[in-house]
Order: sequence, then structure tokens, then C-alpha cells
Amino acid sequence: MNISILGAGTWGVALARVLALAGHSVTVWSAVEKEIDTLLATHEHPNLPGVSMPEEIRFTKVLAEACQGTELLLFAVPSVYVRSVAAQVRPLIPDGLVIADVAKGIEPDTLYTMSRIILEELDRDGCHGHVKVVALSGPTHAEEVARDLPTFIVSACEDAQAAKLVQEAFANTCLRAYTNSDVLGVELCGALKNIMALAAGISAGLGYGDNAMAGLITRGIAEMTRLARMMGCQEQTCAGLAGIGDVIVTAGSVHSRNRRAGLLIGQGVPPREAIARVGMVVEGVNALPAAMQLIRRHGVQMPIIESVNAIINEGASPVEVSRALTSRRLQDELNWKAHKD
Repeated sequence: MNISILGAGTWGVALARVLALAGHSVTVWSAVEKEIDTLLATHEHPNLPGVSMPEEIRFTKVLAEACQGTELLLFAVPSVYVRSVAAQVRPLIPDGLVIADVAKGIEPDTLYTMSRIILEELDRDGCHGHVKVVALSGPTHAEEVARDLPTFIVSACEDAQAAKLVQEAFANTCLRAYTNSDVLGVELCGALKNIMALAAGISAGLGYGDNAMAGLITRGIAEMTRLARMMGCQEQTCAGLAGIGDVIVTAGSVHSRNRRAGLLIGQGVPPREAIARVGMVVEGVNALPAAMQLIRRHGVQMPIIESVNAIINEGASPVEVSRALTSRRLQDELNWKAHKD
């Protein structure tokens, strides 16, 4: 297939590499000219040292070149740029194209997921009503995918044919894709798990151990499931690769920029400075405003997310927030009456 990837960050470049090695014709575009210049000169990404890119991959600074003749378009730009890139792409692509989005986030105020943003922007001209957007998610670190380590992902779309097209595109790579029709559930989990990883990092930075980490992950999944149910999503999605799988890898891995930012914050570094030290996009921070709006809209209890927001956006002390979180009113894990019935 002719596959184009918008975004030359570590994830976009890692995907370009595995797809090219699988025999696809791959083009990578970035709005950041320096990124393209570096890739053209070295065929390496600075944040993926020692990983060389196949010579067949084409790198371009011209969006029209990336879109021309593509059969599958991958959005690999940070979530805050998805809307603007979709608007730029609109006049350059045909109706009916399949788009796969790998950005994870929820837009504040509209509370739209990435796939909905793309669809809305593309159809502003009334000529792109048949575009299919697939959410590609799961426990995936670019650092491991770029080194061909086995990885499992979810290709989510209400259109089964589009989901399978993306699934098949990754056949014969280190990525094994499963399909899922619960697009909202997959995207909701993908956004919220980054906040859970911030919480896990803060916990580690405070010096808490594996017990606290396991508890945070477990209760974090419970919070995500609670909101997902209220929004009409499937519980099974939260228990799958896009939910618990992604929380585990993002909360516990040395590769996780969200965990790294949280770790610094737990150690006493101010949030803004911690994000700057990470040096890459910390999507959990971007997801907090929308998450707080969803909590208020649906009246759902999500104390871990509220605690992270208090630390990041309200200047609260991580130590004090942690104490408040663990001294909350005692609760049941299981509904006793429902269980007996």
C-alpha cells in the first residue's frame, strides 16, 4: 500500500519504519522543517538513537506531496495539533479515504475525541462524508516498536472494513493488531491512561513502592471504567489492550514521558519545569482539562484524576494530595447487595 504518515515524532517514525520493512511505500511529513532535515541527513530520529530508517522511506516538508496517491493516511501529530492538520489536509485528500489516528487525547470544551475532530474538520466542505477514521491504540512505546519488539494494538472503527484494512496493513510486522468497534471507549481509555501514568510517576517520586503503584493502576482502571459506562462505552474495552494494557505500560515503563514528568513532580520539581525537562509532549497534562469537564458533566467520581489535576493545575502539594486521597471515606470494592442478588 501507499501509506503516508503525518508527524515525524518518535511514534510516527517508528511506525514508518515497521511499515516500510513490511513492504509498504511510506512517506513521512512534518510541519517542523528541522525534523525532516535531520531525518534526510541522518536517517535516524534523535530520540531513537541507533535505529536506522530504511532508505526507501520518503521524507517531505510539503503536505500535498504526502497526501498525493495515499491509500492510508496516519495522523501521528500531538493531539493539540490534530484539528489544525485535519483542516490543512481537507482539500488534499479524496472522499472515502481511510485515516488512522494514533494521537491520544480529548479536546477541551467540545470534549471531542481525535477521530471526531478529524471527521468534523474534513466534512466542513460537505465533500468528505465518506472518510473513515480508525483509532489505533494500545500499549505501545515507540522505543520498542522501532527495535522490532513484539507489540499488541487495537484498530478501532465502527466500520469493520476500515478497521480490518488497518489491521492488515500491520500484518507481517512486530505489531499484532486486533479490531474493536467501540471507538469512543478505545479513545477515552487512550486519553485517560496518560493521566493515570502521571499519578503513578508522582507516587514513585514521593518514594512510594510497588504496592502503591499496583493500587493506583487498579483503581485507575476502575475510574476509567466508571466514566466509560456513563458514556455508553463497553467495559470490555477498558479491560483490553486500549485500557488496562495501555495503563500498565504507560504507568510503569521507563519509556513513558507521562510517568517521567510525574516522577519529577513527586520529587518536588514544579509541574511546568518537569514538563520542560521531559522535552517531549506530555499528553496527560493536555488531557486534564477535558477530563475534569467530563467528570463534571457526568457526575462521576474520579478521585485519582482530580488529585492529579489539583497538583498540576492548582498548585497543590503532592504529599498533601496523596494523604487526602488515601484518607478518603472508606468504601466497598464490590456492591454487596448486587453481589448477593
